[in-house]
Amino acid sequence: MLRLSKLTDYAVVVMVRLAEVSPGSNPDVQTSPGIAAATGVPEPTVAKVLKTLAATGLVTSQRGARGGYRLARPLHEIPVAEVIAAVDGPIALVACVDGSATECESQGLCPVRGRWDPVNDAIERALSGITLADMREAAVPPMFRVPAFLPAAE
Repeated sequence: MLRLSKLTDYAVVVMVRLAEVSPGSNPDVQTSPGIAAATGVPEPTVAKVLKTLAATGLVTSQRGARGGYRLARPLHEIPVAEVIAAVDGPIALVACVDGSATECESQGLCPVRGRWDPVNDAIERALSGITLADMREAAVPPMFRVPAFLPAAE
């Protein structure tokens, strides 16, 4: 079974939360404790995820009394594949993928060496085609979704 780490799941939750505007707060930035309170993810975990995301450039941080974190780009410009790679590393089903940091002990004798590359490429393409905006939209039941545009009043 292909399974992402909990940190990657939390990273998606945190990034989607960063796109939300909290009432009575600075709309540009959110704090780690505020995100934790809004999402239910423990604050130390939120802080760890934000540090990782900041290191990879997916979020930016602002220091000071009015500091916090913000998305580096809008949700619709951030593919899920980028978040996965930022937290878990390169997307790969098996260790013997070309360019992988880990190697299989049977690499020299393996009859399917390199044959997983098309599978991994397909998975990466699929995950690159799904944005965080798509993830946020999928979490909202259809009856509560706001249309992208509203018809002009007559």
